[in-house]
Amino acid sequence: MADLKGALIGCGFFAINQMHAWKDVDGAAIVAICDRDPERLDIVGEQFGIERRYTDAAAMFADGGFDFVDIATTVQSHRALVEMAASHKIPAICQKPFARTLVDAKAMVEACRKAGIPLMVHENFRWQTPIQAVRRLLDSTAIGIPFWGRFSFRSGYDVFSGQPYLAEGERFIIEDLGIHTLDIARFILGDVKTLTARTKRVNPNIKGEDVATILLDHESGVTSVVDVSYATKLGTEPFPETLIELDGTDGTIRLSAGYRLEVTNAAGTVVSDASPQLLSWASRPWHNIQESVYAIQKHWVDRLKNGGEPATSGVDNLKTFALVEAAYDSAASGKTIDVEAMLR
Repeated sequence: MADLKGALIGCGFFAINQMHAWKDVDGAAIVAICDRDPERLDIVGEQFGIERRYTDAAAMFADGGFDFVDIATTVQSHRALVEMAASHKIPAICQKPFARTLVDAKAMVEACRKAGIPLMVHENFRWQTPIQAVRRLLDSTAIGIPFWGRFSFRSGYDVFSGQPYLAEGERFIIEDLGIHTLDIARFILGDVKTLTARTKRVNPNIKGEDVATILLDHESGVTSVVDVSYATKLGTEPFPETLIELDGTDGTIRLSAGYRLEVTNAAGTVVSDASPQLLSWASRPWHNIQESVYAIQKHWVDRLKNGGEPATSGVDNLKTFALVEAAYDSAASGKTIDVEAMLR
C-alpha cells in the first residue's frame, strides 16, 4: 500500500518528538504542518523538510491532500480541531490531555463516531518498553492473580524549563503527568470502579498541584495506588521512569529505577533489564518516552492500514480521562468518587 499522508497541527516542545518518530515509521509521512506562530512553523518546516506550512488549520483542511491529522496542540484547542477533522472525515490523533472536560471529550468521541473516522489519543506511556514488559509478565501468570499494585512517578526534575505554561494552570500534575500514570494503572490492572485522591502544592512558584496520591478500586477487585510528584528530591533522579510494584497470589513484580525488572515466584527470583531502545534521534533521559512515541504512531499506521480500533482510542481514553476528573473531584471534596457513574 502507498504511504499514508499526514498533517501535524502544533509545532511546540513535544511535537518535535512526533515529527522525528514519523520519519521512522514505515508507511506514513507528514506532508503538511500548522502552527499559529510563523517562526516556530518555519523552524520545524526547515528541520524536517516540510514545504506545506499553514498558520490556520481551517485553510489546511480546506486544501486537503492528507489521510490523517496529528493534533499536537495544547488542550484548549483540542475539541475544535478534532471536530474540524471529523467534519472533513479525516482520522485524527489527539495529544493528551484529550479535552478540557469530560463533556468535551464525550462530544469529540461522538463527532468522530458520527463521521465514521478513527480517533486515537496520543497516550504513549503505556507503550513504553518497560511497561509493556510488565504487562507481558502479568499475562503469562508469572505471579498468579494480582491483588495489589503501585504505580509511582516521583521526581524533582524541572519540567517547567521546557514547558513554562505548566506552571500557570490551576491544574498541573494530575492533568499533565497523572493522566499517564492512571492510564498505566488501567492498562495493567483493568478499569476502575471508585477513586479517592489527595493533592498538595509544594512549589510556591506554580499555581497547580505538584503532588498527588490516588487510591483506585479496580473492577477486578484489585486495589492500587497511583502516586505522582514533581517535588521529590532524590539522590538519584529517576525522571522520566514510572516505577511499578505488583503483588499476586503466586509472586511479585517490581519495576525499579534503571529499568530493573524483578520477578519473584515459586521458581525463585529473576532479574532482567527492561531498558528502552535509544533511537538515533533520541536523548537520555527522554529516550524512554521518545521510543514510546514511535511505538504508538506505528500502531496508528497499522490500524489505519489493517483495520481495528486503536488501543488508546477516544472511547478507551474516556475511561482514563474520567479518572483525572474523578481525582480532582475527590481532592476537592474529600470524598470517594464513583467513576462508573461519571461515564454513564
